Amino acid sequence: MAMKALTKATIYQVAQVAGVSIATVSRALRDSDLVTQQTREKVLAAARELQFTPSRLGRSLAEGRHAANGIVFPDLVGPYYAEVVLGYEAAAAGFGSSVLILATRGRADAEAAVRDMASRVDGLTVMGQSVSDEFIAKLAATGLPIVLLSRDPVPGVDTVRPQNQRTAEALVEHLLEHGHRRFVFLGDPDVAPDFAGRYAGTQAGLARAGVAPADLVRAHGFDLDAGRAAARGLDADAVICANDELALGVLLERPTQIVTGWDDLLAARFAGLTTVRQPMRELGATAARWLNRRITESSDKPAAPRRRVLPTRLVVRSSCGIHSPEVHR
Repeated sequence: MAMKALTKATIYQVAQVAGVSIATVSRALRDSDLVTQQTREKVLAAARELQFTPSRLGRSLAEGRHAANGIVFPDLVGPYYAEVVLGYEAAAAGFGSSVLILATRGRADAEAAVRDMASRVDGLTVMGQSVSDEFIAKLAATGLPIVLLSRDPVPGVDTVRPQNQRTAEALVEHLLEHGHRRFVFLGDPDVAPDFAGRYAGTQAGLARAGVAPADLVRAHGFDLDAGRAAARGLDADAVICANDELALGVLLERPTQIVTGWDDLLAARFAGLTTVRQPMRELGATAARWLNRRITESSDKPAAPRRRVLPTRLVVRSSCGIHSPEVHR
């Protein structure tokens, strides 16, 4: 005798009533060609009787999936990563997916940690240079859906990143227009692809104008304390910082220094920091949406790798010596 639903029915109950496996229930409800019409009708009849509403979790269990995806960060300290996480988790929640987060900083074997996470999720987003390109390629070859975030592309893998080099060139042009000629770039291009792009854009903009290259000062970190420590030894007309936290640290130590940042954190707006606004939450949300598409697409006809560069823009405030209302360029 068929069971009546006193509480919300599960996919297991539907399978029991219909006399089939939960995988068959999932396929029948998705109108898969792998299920005969007779079996589909049995499953639909059981689902109606139990007033069953399929959930993403139920489908994932039936298909051997986790209803979760993972995101790997090089670090989780600071407001920049927090903004990216907020965008990512909001988008993933809309698909009914939970999110596992892993930071690789300080791990003796980051690749082993990422490999372990990969075994527990339906797909993986990898941000920055947290693991090597070679490791990413090997992981992608297993069939695991992967999206790269804010790092250079790896063949065959989706990549979303912000515009760095061209906007850094626009920043340099703005500073040159106001008479600055001796530049320092504060930040380590080797620690992050984003920083490398900003450094390359700075040097390209100066070279195009026939101005001496910026001196590179590698900060020991990329937070306020690192900016304050580096500021004590700087000698330049203008200091171009790889992110806002470094720039704000410079301003705390040397309030009259001409300095610019990158990200446009909330604190940058209160401090009057000239910076570059990048869509931090949209970066995370785009990566989550793309990963969901990869997870749910047909394995027989996967889409070609996608590449997208999200726009950034210069925001002019007083820290570059321009005492005027905020200007966007």
